[in-house]
Amino acid sequence: MKTHFELGEITERYNQAVLKANQSLNEIGETDPDDRTVNNTLVRFDQIISEFNDAVLPLVLMGYIYPDTGIAGEGMEAEQKKISFLFNVSTRRDLYDAFRSVKPATPEESRLSEVTLRKYEKNGLLLPDDQIAGVRMLRENLTKVESEYSANLNNDNTTLLFTADELKGVPEETLKTFSLTDNGTYLVTMKYPDYNPVMKYAVQEDTRRRMMTASKNIQAANNTRLLEEAIQIRQQIAEKLGYDSWAAYQIDGRMAGSPGNVTKFLDSLEIPLHSKALEEEAVLLRFKENEDPRATRLEPWDISYYTEKLKEQGYSVNDEEISEYFPLERVLSVMFSWYGALFGIRLEEVEEADVWSPDVTLYRIVNTSDGRLIAYLYCDLFPRDGKYRHMATFALNYPRERDNGSYVVPITTIVGNFPKPAEEKPSLLPFNEVETLFHEFGHTLHESLSTAPYGTLSGIDNVELDFTETPSQAMEEWIWDPEVIDQLSGHYTNQSGKLPADMRDNLIASRDIDIGTTYAGQLVYAKEDMEFNTRPGPVNVIGISDSLYKEILGIDPVQGGHEPASIPHFAGGYDAGYYSYLWSKIYAINLFSRFEETGIGNSTTGMNYRHWILEPGNMQDGRDLLRGFLGKEPGQEAFLQRLRNSTSDT
Repeated sequence: MKTHFELGEITERYNQAVLKANQSLNEIGETDPDDRTVNNTLVRFDQIISEFNDAVLPLVLMGYIYPDTGIAGEGMEAEQKKISFLFNVSTRRDLYDAFRSVKPATPEESRLSEVTLRKYEKNGLLLPDDQIAGVRMLRENLTKVESEYSANLNNDNTTLLFTADELKGVPEETLKTFSLTDNGTYLVTMKYPDYNPVMKYAVQEDTRRRMMTASKNIQAANNTRLLEEAIQIRQQIAEKLGYDSWAAYQIDGRMAGSPGNVTKFLDSLEIPLHSKALEEEAVLLRFKENEDPRATRLEPWDISYYTEKLKEQGYSVNDEEISEYFPLERVLSVMFSWYGALFGIRLEEVEEADVWSPDVTLYRIVNTSDGRLIAYLYCDLFPRDGKYRHMATFALNYPRERDNGSYVVPITTIVGNFPKPAEEKPSLLPFNEVETLFHEFGHTLHESLSTAPYGTLSGIDNVELDFTETPSQAMEEWIWDPEVIDQLSGHYTNQSGKLPADMRDNLIASRDIDIGTTYAGQLVYAKEDMEFNTRPGPVNVIGISDSLYKEILGIDPVQGGHEPASIPHFAGGYDAGYYSYLWSKIYAINLFSRFEETGIGNSTTGMNYRHWILEPGNMQDGRDLLRGFLGKEPGQEAFLQRLRNSTSDT
């Protein structure tokens, strides 16, 4: 894959990819009806779109990670153009007519036909052409607005200045990573290697308040306006396509089926999560009252700080101390070997790989049974200016069968912002960051192990959105097993030094002390996302967000905050889809329960999981895949039982 670009090169490569794709698509449309076959219409279409994505997805990635801002800007522009191009392709009547005119002969061809035709019909091909033209214009406007929202977040450089006294309690090792001004104050960014330690350890409440207020106001004016504009455009598109709301349009064809089913699901979780959050917050308030007898209520910026106090005082868990046992390189190595044994693969570092930054490492993924190369993985895990602020996995192509019987090797990139190695210490991961890394590796395996014959039905981006997060969230479950923790841990000064058993057991015991607050927060995002995308007329995103925060978490939100302006998923593909995280968590716990029954390292169960969950892509509905692996219908009980069993009191 090409990793270095000159100004203008990304734009030129994108234009070439569009030209090539259009020429080939036109050939499908111009094929004589009597000469049409599944192979020269549906299968050929899949090949064309897959080849287009092969060329364009790496260009789009550069918009999120490339060190040169000008070239990164071209990548963001390529993403905007790509979204519009693919939507326009999926509204071409000549292609739709060609696809409808052929009869699939195999179950695989039938699945390709079903999914392809459904996409075209969702996008308006049952409507007159003049109405489709109006939808295309609206989609182009929507893409521009959402791309601007994303670019604003990528380019944001919000920082605050603090004195050493104001950062009292923040670990010395963290302070060393902050930039110092000429007058000795610390420059602190909103990226999570800076943000999280301040929120967890800063003794002064005002310091935490300032950090959270700044974080909740990233791109406040610009992105609030853009998000509300995007929501109105979505409503107009949905109406033209014959849907009651944007949520109805988006959810059509997913596991949930309808906004009503999503709302019913979210409502079913509100009472148990709200009750658990209140229970946890009462414990945290007692900690605050012990420090400050004048305290009468808990604030949003108190939650991380007093949760950390609860871990330390109630469970003898110190995140900073524990992180010393989880250097990034070791965690990666053990994670690779653990899942390698479970799923029959091996990961090997590619020496002297061509990468876009010295911080990036490339791995090849090999099938252990036959030594066959099956995938590549780039890891770009440290922060730098202009880089995507969050953790994410990007697919750089869509694996599929070639005409000659070979398979296109999938490529993924995990992008993160872990603490950068210092001279005297490697990158040390707090345990929640270990969990995040496992989550993203779950996405990687879902892409890398795909065996779907068609690129448009393979990998992480082409399954139902409310199934996408299931394999990644299931992967998080393993790290809480004592055996896995023992393998993962190794003190950075002597990797034979494991996390002591008492610290390990206390860590596991503290796992769910904030389960209610954590998932209630997820519920807030999911509910506000649904409200944004189901309400008619103009939407006040801040009003909805603040109201739901108060209703579900039971405490007041940050005064003057604009949190929806800084949630990438609201304008980055998870619109009317944020519920997927809670939805998938329910299923993920079900999946892991099968390993608990047979052994968490049981390779027979692992290969069965690979067969049913990781390999099929969108060749079957997600619910059928879950039933196939579990042998039964998955339900909520395992999640609710975990919620009931958790305790934050000591």
